[in-house]
Amino acid sequence: MAESVLPVGEAWRVAQLGVVAGLRSQLPFALLALAARRGEFAADAGRPLALLRASAALPLLGFAAVGELVGDKLPTTPSRLAPGPLLGRVAFGAAAGAAVAREAGRAVGLPAALGGAGAALGSVVGYRLRAGAGRATGLPDPILAVVEDALAIGLGVVALRRRRPRP
Repeated sequence: MAESVLPVGEAWRVAQLGVVAGLRSQLPFALLALAARRGEFAADAGRPLALLRASAALPLLGFAAVGELVGDKLPTTPSRLAPGPLLGRVAFGAAAGAAVAREAGRAVGLPAALGGAGAALGSVVGYRLRAGAGRATGLPDPILAVVEDALAIGLGVVALRRRRPRP
């Protein structure tokens, strides 16, 4: 039976992963695969993130994430706020939240909602900050996109860093 209580730290973690999905949709699962490769998730076949330990998972998910990082800079890339891309980002955020919760033996409803909400927030705020920074600084959008990439990667790494138990 899954625990229904979600500690604040875990809630924050899944919301952060959601924001990362809002900034770069492919990044949360690439980072989860990296964490799984480092042994941070159970290897049991019945655990949701055990699949991310498969030898092909990290290269494939990493390739998808890098492809998105490159594709984001192309002028033909649709807005993340268009209905299709936004829905996809929300779905990736919700899936990441649910996977992390299930891995911890918790109910997935609230974490999925937090991940999805984080993705919606990350999409809108990321878009507005990048557009506003472009207007304020005059920097070309691809430069600002690289800054946004770094922010998304950093936020994802922080969300998944190993938690040390308090003494």
